[in-house]
Amino acid sequence: MSKELTYHIKGLGDVRSKMQLVWEMVNKALKAGAVEVVLRRPSEIRSLSQNRKLWPMLSDVASQQQLVIDGVAEWAGPEDWKDVFTNALRKHQRIAKGIDGGVVMLGMRTSKMRKQEFSDLIELIYAYGAENGIQWSEKALEVFGTYREVQEAA
Repeated sequence: MSKELTYHIKGLGDVRSKMQLVWEMVNKALKAGAVEVVLRRPSEIRSLSQNRKLWPMLSDVASQQQLVIDGVAEWAGPEDWKDVFTNALRKHQRIAKGIDGGVVMLGMRTSKMRKQEFSDLIELIYAYGAENGIQWSEKALEVFGTYREVQEAA
């Protein structure tokens, strides 16, 4: 069985059949341990077009800007830049004590972001790019066209 299942309920006529499916899946899954059932509105979840946009943008920044790490400018990967941008978006840095000393900056999880938060993150990256002369790749620009169409339709 997969790790996560999603059922979309589009109206009152859908409720009984979908809840029956949920009931059956929960009963099967409980044999392997506890389960979690979550209710949320689909429109609040980040969109696939937003997600496709993020990584080309982060790759563009990572290939054109160095990051100061431990006081030294170095080339960092898109994952490190994602942490930098999500921390900037939060406007409050969360710091944890490292296991062997030092500190660990805790970023936001993009997988947990709502559409508006994710949109704010993309706009933050664009603003950074504009201020720092980032040349967006063809892939980032292509995805941006799709992203803009989705945003305007929302």
